[in-house]
Amino acid sequence: MFQCFFCWRAQQSCSSSRASPELSQECPAMVKMTKSKTFQAYLPNCHRTYSCVHCRAHLANHDELISKSFQGSQGRAYLFNSVVNVGCGPAEERVLLTGLHAVADIYCENCKTTLGWKYEHAFESSQKYKEGKFIIELAHMIKDNGWE
Repeated sequence: MFQCFFCWRAQQSCSSSRASPELSQECPAMVKMTKSKTFQAYLPNCHRTYSCVHCRAHLANHDELISKSFQGSQGRAYLFNSVVNVGCGPAEERVLLTGLHAVADIYCENCKTTLGWKYEHAFESSQKYKEGKFIIELAHMIKDNGWE
């Protein structure tokens, strides 16, 4: 049994009041790799997640969302700290709304749909916070697990 990475990082378990980072059998759906399933990683069922609208592969945990105020090439987009089941293309320099950036397109590892991009390098000091972060366009993701 694995412990939920996101719960451990927040120093709390998913479904118990224990704050110990030791392995828990009470947090059943962990981020784990599997060869028998379609996707490379599954995010915990105890957290709200975003999935690929085309194939339903998990993409990001809601706790990793940084901002909803971004613009993609096809409309609104969200900025995430980390993502799963995503491949990364080669980096290239692009002039975006906030200036020159080195970005790499990201795509769903399952269905190969381009989802957005990863900020590899920001040339302006005010934009450095974006480095290593991911943009996913709303047109390519849906909400999963626990949204009410």
